[in-house]
This record gives sequence, structure tokens and C-alpha cells, in this order.
Amino acid sequence: MSATGPQASEGSSASPWGLLALLTVINVLNFVDRQLLPSFANFIKPELGLSDTQFGLLTGLFFIIFYAVAGLFMGVLADRTHRGRLIALAIALWSLLTAASGAAKGFVSMALPRALIGVGESALTPAAASLVADRFKPSQLGLAMALYYLGVPIGAGASLLVAGYLGPTIGWRNCFYLLGGIGLVLAALMWLVRDDRVVKPQTHSHGPGWRGHMRVLGGALRQSPALCMIIAGGVALHIAVGAAAFDQLWFVQERGYERAEIAKLTGFMTVVAGVAGSLFGGFAGDWWYRTRKSGRAMLLFWMFLALAPLTLAFRIVPADSVWFVPGIGAGIFLLCAFYGPSVSTIQELSPPSSRATVVAFNILCVNAVGLGIGITATGALIDVFRSAGDPQPYSSAALTMSLVSMLALPAFYLAGHWFHRDKARVDALHS
Repeated sequence: MSATGPQASEGSSASPWGLLALLTVINVLNFVDRQLLPSFANFIKPELGLSDTQFGLLTGLFFIIFYAVAGLFMGVLADRTHRGRLIALAIALWSLLTAASGAAKGFVSMALPRALIGVGESALTPAAASLVADRFKPSQLGLAMALYYLGVPIGAGASLLVAGYLGPTIGWRNCFYLLGGIGLVLAALMWLVRDDRVVKPQTHSHGPGWRGHMRVLGGALRQSPALCMIIAGGVALHIAVGAAAFDQLWFVQERGYERAEIAKLTGFMTVVAGVAGSLFGGFAGDWWYRTRKSGRAMLLFWMFLALAPLTLAFRIVPADSVWFVPGIGAGIFLLCAFYGPSVSTIQELSPPSSRATVVAFNILCVNAVGLGIGITATGALIDVFRSAGDPQPYSSAALTMSLVSMLALPAFYLAGHWFHRDKARVDALHS
């Protein structure tokens, strides 16, 4: 099977677009489940008696470390086995653990299933991105990945809407049980998808096993500074994303919103601004790829530069400011526009036989470093600022993390500047 063209889909049980649609729906569920804890923060935190540091550990370190580290193993596995069945098993695992989270009685009983949910969810994107890259042309890959990453805004937005509408009526625990059941249905559907590229270990030119994949990963990073920079830019961006795990608490405690009201408002905004950002990133990124001398990451540089003042200002202004709601939307738009150009760039700079492994390494870096620092440090900073007498500890901590995320600007610029040179080198080595 060709690793780079749409011919790879011949003979499979799903068309490229049909498979992409199913993977997108699964990714929606992935982000609904992942965001349940921050979305229900104003319900769960007081009921379980959690401190901000404990809440940060639950939404950050405990989930992310398992998710990111397991993801690297899952990426290697996805390059060597039936990707559809791997995804199906992963959905079943995280769905059962989501239901188990609904029975939590305190910090420890919530921490255990949340950590293990990360193991299940870590298998999805490396395997899905590899499947998508096998079935779409390079000039369509940005749009295809952007459509897959519609799961981020739709899933995160749906999670907030579940909290806003169902939370007050059926309770947060029943919401967890319900979503776990939906996941098991999708797992059964994914099990039926064929994967015509099932690689046997001995067919890898770089040698069988974990060490062979790690050698290829190390070589890809050494050969492509642009690949290193796009990953580094994503890490920096996700430091601010991590801080947003506390936004529902910030909206209520420092901006005066009622908890169900703000969950509904931000849920709708996440869907609208996020879908717009994802589609813009996909279409504009592919246009940039075809018409500009720099890579798609340069588009991310200009977008980040243009929207950064608005995303910083909304952390400072009061809730009735004209800049507040647009600031929320700008941050959501920017994050969702990031995924299509970034993941397609990573796919194009990766050796075809180890695309899932490189995507998994990116997930490891973005989550363990970016979100890990963003969420965990924000929770700790909130407690520090509060103990120091700061009247708005959530605002101060989030603004600090947003300023650190500005390191993404030089990283995206360099990734875009070096992209075509590095892609030519990769193509020559693997042609």
C-alpha cells in the first residue's frame, strides 16, 4: 500500500471521507470525555472537597502523564498492527473508565480512573492520523486533519453544554455514565473498519521492535529542524491551553457568572468559534501550502501574532468589557486553527513507515510538557497568589501562563521558514 496517496484506500470497507467522518465523531466523544472534569468543575470541585492544586492534578498531571507516555507506545503499536481494532479497544477502555469516574467519592477515587483514561485515549490520534495520511493527497491533508480536529471544539463545546443543560437536571455522575455507554457503541462500529495496511514487524527496513522506531524518530528530529520547531510551538501554545482548565472556576469566582449560564455560553462559543477556526486552518493552510514559499506553520505565526493582543487583554478586562467575549472566541479560534496546519506539517516531515510514532511523540511533548506545565503550574500559582492576598488569583495565574505561551511565535516562524527545505530532504531519503 502506498503511504502517501489516496490509492491506499482501494479495497477498504470505507471511503476516505466516510472513514474520516467516523474518526471525527469518535474524536468528538474523545474530547467530550476528556473535558468533562473541567466542564463540571463548579459541580465536582465542591462536592469532592478538592483544592485548586488537587483539581489541577486531576485535570493535568495525573491524566496527562499517562496519556502522553502511553501515547508513544500506542504510536509504535499503530505503526505495526491493525489500526481500526486498536482504536476500537481504546474507545472501549476509556468509556468504561469514564463511567467509573462517575462513581468517585474523593480525590483518590477520581484520580485512578482519570489517569487510566489517558491510556485509552492515547491510542486514538496516532492511529487516526496515520489512517488519514494514507488516504489523502498531501495537498488535501491539511483540510482532512482539520476536519478530524473538529472533534476538539465540538467535543469541548458539547461537554460544556452537557454541564450546562444536563448537569443541573440529572447530575454530573449520570452524565459520566451516559457518555460511557455511548462510547461502547462507537467502539463496536470502529471494530468493523478494515485496515488494508497491517504491517508485519519483519517488513520494517529500520528493524523490528521499539528500538527501531525510536531510531527512526530520532533520525526524523535530527534531519528536520522544522519538525522540532512545529512541535515546540505546539508545546508553548498548550501552556495557555492548560491554564484554561480553570476557566469555569474563573468565570464564576472572578467574573460573576452563574455556573450553568457560563457553561452554556462558553459551550456554544467553543462550537462556533472552534469549528470556524478548524475550517479556516484547514482551507487556509492548504492554500498556503500550494501558493507560498513558506510552510503552513508560517500561517500559524501570523495568526498568533494578530490574535495574541486580544487573547491577553480578555484576561485583564471585566466581564462587561467589549473585549471580553471576543477574547474568549479569539482564543478558541486560534487553538482550533492550529491543529490542521500543525499535524499535517508533522505528517509530511515524518518517515512514512513511522508517522503514527512521530505524531505520538508530538502528543507526548504537547501534553506532558505543554498541558502538564500549563494545568499543574496554574493550579499551584492560584493557591500561591491566593495565599499572598491577590484578589484575583485565577486571573493572575492565567495571564502568567498566557505570556509564557508567546514563545510559540518564534517557533512557528522558524518551522514555516525551514519547512520546504526539510520536506525535500525527507522526500529524498524515503523516495
